[in-house]
Order: sequence, then C-alpha cells, then structure tokens
Amino acid sequence: MSKQTYVPALLKLFRQFGYEGVTLSKISQETGLGKASLYHHFPGGKAEMAEAALTQVNQWLEMKILKILVEHPINQDLQRTPIDRFQAMCDEASHFFNQGQNSCLWAVLVMEQSSDDLFHTQIRWAFSQWIAAIAQVLIAAGMAETLAQQRGEDAMIAIQGALILSHGLKDFAPFQRVIQHLPQQLCQGISSQGMKIVADEIG
Repeated sequence: MSKQTYVPALLKLFRQFGYEGVTLSKISQETGLGKASLYHHFPGGKAEMAEAALTQVNQWLEMKILKILVEHPINQDLQRTPIDRFQAMCDEASHFFNQGQNSCLWAVLVMEQSSDDLFHTQIRWAFSQWIAAIAQVLIAAGMAETLAQQRGEDAMIAIQGALILSHGLKDFAPFQRVIQHLPQQLCQGISSQGMKIVADEIG
C-alpha cells in the first residue's frame, strides 16, 4: 500500500498526542507497520510523517474551505450570499473537527516549539489563507478592508478558542455554539444590498 494509506492514522495520532508525544511505537501500533516499514514509507522519520498529516489538513483547507468561500460554484443553483458561504464553511469545519471532538493539528503543532520550528511556514500559510478568504467575501459585500481582515482573524480566534475550551471542559457544546452563531456574527453590519452578492464578484 502507498504511504498515503497511513496518513489518516498519522493525523489522528498527531492531533491526539502532538509532535513530541507521538512515538514510533504508537505509530506502529496505530498503522500496523513495523519500524522498517515505517522508514520505507517515510524515510524522513517522524518529521516526514507529521508533514504528511499537515499536508492533508492543508489540502482540506484548499479543496473545501477556500472553494466554499471564494471560488465560483459549478452549480449555479447554489446559494451564494455571504451568510450562505459562511454557513457552508462552518458546516464543513464542524464535520472536519467532528463537532469539536477532533483537535486542530495546526494548533497542536504550533504550541510545541519543536514542531512549530519545523512547520511554522505551512501553519502560517493555512491560517492566513483562511482569514484572507473570509475577508474577501466581506470586502466584496461592501465591508471596509481593515474590518473585514479583523473579522477573519476573529473567526479563527473563535474556532480555535472553542476547540481548546471544548477539549479542556470535555464538553463540545461551546464549539457547536460558536459554529452555529459565527455566520451571523461575520455578516453583522453588511447591508441588504451587500447580502445579495453573487459568485462573479468574488470568484
């Protein structure tokens, strides 16, 4: 089997234990691969395994979240107002994070010095792209650029903070509540004309 087969298991491990907490024995147990097989698929060792997991998360961002927010939809019947885009974004995020039960790999890696040193560029890119995509929708709807950027940053603070709080409390209601209210909060202050935005304006 290709190494891509084992990436979901690696993602699960790095989300759960962090970069420093994941050992080769844990990886072997989760993937069913011995040490030799692991290094056959991932010659760069644990760093390459973590990078593969991070790449999968960044691909999810590109293929799902960014397409929802800024790309012209193939199906012209799709709802295209800002709040519809943000609702679809939140629905996808809720699914990806399993209603708050899955930790965010970006946050897990950035909190550890060793993994942040290795992957900071990729993590910064991911957060920046998501923030910029939210801001682009809001700017196209008539919001000032500075405020739109701040709204995008606030959305990341809300999502990441809710994930951390939910895991700290072992109660996933805070994450679900944030996801439920975020579309309306992002669109607060947009005029009715701005709410009629069509895909061509931001595609």
